[in-house]
Amino acid sequence: MGIVTADIAISLDGFAAGPNQSLEKPMGEGVDQRLHTWMFEHADAHTAEIDAITQAGAYVMGRNMFGPVRHDWPGPDEALGDWIGWWGDEPPYHAPVFVLTHYAREPLELTGTTFRFVTEGIHSAVEQARAAAGDADVAIAGGPETLNQALWAGIVDELRLHIVPLTLGAGERVFDRVPPLSLELLRERVTPEVAHLTYRVLRPKP
Repeated sequence: MGIVTADIAISLDGFAAGPNQSLEKPMGEGVDQRLHTWMFEHADAHTAEIDAITQAGAYVMGRNMFGPVRHDWPGPDEALGDWIGWWGDEPPYHAPVFVLTHYAREPLELTGTTFRFVTEGIHSAVEQARAAAGDADVAIAGGPETLNQALWAGIVDELRLHIVPLTLGAGERVFDRVPPLSLELLRERVTPEVAHLTYRVLRPKP
């Protein structure tokens, strides 16, 4: 069986998204794509890290990372009624994705990726992802609230932080309300655009 990993890009002050995320500003106000410029404008310099993000056998993400609708799913005649997520017709995952939500919805099948909507919480989402992934890893794809839930629940085995040299001052912070963790540094690589730090999450001894 694989492990549970988590990748997330954060600012120096620990934020993974700015405040007031919306359809027009998916990363929040004042952020745009600055947290992820290294993945797009400098992709050739970060191929190994980008490949690692997309090699999981299944993914778990929060509803806001799937799309901006936080209430019940809109009907076909409402705004965003045909919404299929931020990722378009061909999402980058190419594996099953389990989306945490309070509102049930039928699975959404797109090119190479099927989104399944889980209403029973983070433990159920990860269990379903493990079953789908088989011997491959399961990745917590974000956003910060979902990662914080997984860290609180003791689910994450390997945490990969991609720290971008900027501060946001407000927004959604990683480790917010998470109990103290013990981490062991496994790998590090620092470039002008981002510092890649990979940690093993240590379990308390019985």
